[in-house]
Amino acid sequence: MVVSRRAVLGAAALGIAGLAGCTVAGAATGPSTGPPTGPPTGPAAAPGMPDQPPPDWEGLRSRLTGALVLPGDPGYDTARLSHNTLFDGRRPAAVAACANPSDVQACLEFARGAGVPVAARSGGHSYAGYSVPDGGLVIDVAGMAGVEIAPDGSATIGAGARLGDVCAAVGGAGRALPAGSCPSVGVAGLTLGGGIGVLTRAYGLTCDRLVSARVVTPDSTLRTVSEREDPDLFWALRGGGGGNAAVVTSFTFATEAAPTVTVFSLRFPAGAAADVLPAWQAWASAAPDELWSTCALSSGSPPGARIAGSFLGGESACRDQLAGLLAGVPAPTSQVVSTKDYLAAMRWFAGSSDRETFVASSRVLPAPLPDPAALVALLDRPRGIAVLLDTLGGAAGRVDPAATAFPHRTAFASAQVYASAAGDPAPPTTAVAEVRDGLGALTGTTGYVNYIDPGMPDWAEAYYGANLPRLRETVARYDPDRVLAFPQSADA
Repeated sequence: MVVSRRAVLGAAALGIAGLAGCTVAGAATGPSTGPPTGPPTGPAAAPGMPDQPPPDWEGLRSRLTGALVLPGDPGYDTARLSHNTLFDGRRPAAVAACANPSDVQACLEFARGAGVPVAARSGGHSYAGYSVPDGGLVIDVAGMAGVEIAPDGSATIGAGARLGDVCAAVGGAGRALPAGSCPSVGVAGLTLGGGIGVLTRAYGLTCDRLVSARVVTPDSTLRTVSEREDPDLFWALRGGGGGNAAVVTSFTFATEAAPTVTVFSLRFPAGAAADVLPAWQAWASAAPDELWSTCALSSGSPPGARIAGSFLGGESACRDQLAGLLAGVPAPTSQVVSTKDYLAAMRWFAGSSDRETFVASSRVLPAPLPDPAALVALLDRPRGIAVLLDTLGGAAGRVDPAATAFPHRTAFASAQVYASAAGDPAPPTTAVAEVRDGLGALTGTTGYVNYIDPGMPDWAEAYYGANLPRLRETVARYDPDRVLAFPQSADA
């Protein structure tokens, strides 16, 4: 049985058995009532600048090792697409398939001089579609996707690599990297927003494993950043969100020896959510670092519930852990517990790489909800909405909240609010916002930047918390001309 975190979330939203959702990359957010479909979302020329001459696209093309795809060129209608079909109306002025860091440097120099909106794209999973700016230049780094494992276990990974390929390469070398599970998500966006995944409690966030990165700053300078070199920029790259301050071309991560992983999935009968959620909160709060879990609640009358997760260890020890949960909830209608190697476990959580149509948002739970029934009540509505709660804490929680740009170190769990919009002429933006804001009344002003939402109230504080002032100062220092700016960039 394969349980895709994205497929399950989508299935739950449709009232079908399932419980998933990819942990994805983020870009930024902007004040809007729903996913933008028409107006440009990239940066405009700075106020007061003189009119620019028409961009010399052929001049840029001549400078690139990779291809530059313009409207009317073969392949343009494919090259311009992001993962979410809601943004299929976006028409960038050009897509640069960058083959190396020099291509990225040329693109940023061109965009800065021509006053053209610009955005980097790795996996194209930005929830708001910000990696495909109307009328702008897409710096597509998908061509830089190599994965090299050094004898010491460190992994150097191109910014265009997708998680499915990363897990295959790292796991094939007998190593493990904490990351999301959706195979088509880009490693760049995931890392830059923090990187929540199924090994978070054991090994930390993806960004916690970052040793150094090769980046191109908006002045077109290629830099290596680390704790010693450009430490403020290195700090910002770990949780400050994609699209801010620099375009990454490669990452070097510290990995762990690949563990044995026992995966599990529990499906509960209709109407069990009111009992499952408080029991899961108590159980997850006392869990050891080796145990990570997700509780998926789906809307309906009554709402539904499922629990899945991973345990670093064998099946017997995992069942011992599950016994504490099962003692306090209705008997599951189905139960799967299976021991796998690291790579097989990650593939068990992974699902299809097919493009999707969805609306989503987030909150972060600082602590277990004091009134879990209030969240269940929010989902007593027509089928189609799911809330996926992923536990934090463990190794990720032992990092000082000020040590990286990711602010939610002491939180109990992240919450993704998700609704499939496939076949729906009117995307369920309002319904997602109602659940988001109802949950916000319980959690306060919180959110996860990798589940970026154009309509998130107080988005900057929600995504960055107390780290916002330092992040804004860092972004302003490295991008004083706001070459990479967009409506919800950190310095907006």
